[in-house]
Amino acid sequence: MSAVSGGGTRDRVTVATFRAMKDADEAIVMLTAYDTPGARIAEAAGVDAVLVGDSLGMTVLGFDSTLPVTMDDMVRATSAVSRGISRALLVADMPFGSYQASPDDAVANAARLLAEGGAHAVKLEGGASVAPLVERLVTAGIPVMAHVGLTPQSVNVFGGYKLQGATAAAGIALVQDCLALEAAGAFGVVLELVPAELAAMISEEIAIPTIGIGAGAGCDGQVQVFHDLLGIGDFTPRHARRYAEIGVAMTKAVAAYAADVRAGAFPAEAQTRHLDADSVAELERSLPLTLEAD
Repeated sequence: MSAVSGGGTRDRVTVATFRAMKDADEAIVMLTAYDTPGARIAEAAGVDAVLVGDSLGMTVLGFDSTLPVTMDDMVRATSAVSRGISRALLVADMPFGSYQASPDDAVANAARLLAEGGAHAVKLEGGASVAPLVERLVTAGIPVMAHVGLTPQSVNVFGGYKLQGATAAAGIALVQDCLALEAAGAFGVVLELVPAELAAMISEEIAIPTIGIGAGAGCDGQVQVFHDLLGIGDFTPRHARRYAEIGVAMTKAVAAYAADVRAGAFPAEAQTRHLDADSVAELERSLPLTLEAD
């Protein structure tokens, strides 16, 4: 793989690239996006992978969880993101209800994300219990990224967004989950909200890359939510770092626009176009107009 300034690779990133990056001890950079402008920003910044997360339910659609997000929501968002990238690996979340009912439903819905949405892979939540489904999808030609630890679609089971794997027994269960998912053919696994020590151990234990979010620095890569990173929105989870305050800048810009409109300062001459003098004169001679009778 050939490096570029700021990290990443020049060639298109594939699921095979992920494994090669882990083997080369090269950190994998992943970021969410939900529309074409966000995807273009991520691509220009040189991230290795873009995740169209079902987190769009909260970041874009105004819900308080990921649960209301539909397949149509995900297909539309994934399609928009696909038009903004040409190099990064595009992974799309399987939303709640899209793969739990039956393996046939899961294959059909995952195929939509690839065929209609332009995704290169899908991500689904769950441990060893979903390993047979992962194998079914991979056999159907659909690359799968797994997701364990805090799985937001199970927030009602967990009783909130809580640290997972916080005991030795729970940690062993998570390691077993990851081993089962690797054996089923997953090309990578997201570790969300697990202790850093456990995430580092899992990263050493399995051959596929681990992508952390709230799982410490010992993972093979990291994923963050676009809006958290850029400071768009009121809430920033503990695992996120704001690299900018774009939300503040956006609010100031809109407030300045509103003030200019109210003061008559916008639009100014630079934003205005004019008729030629002859056309103005002809219009003035013709006004006021009246409707002609039929």
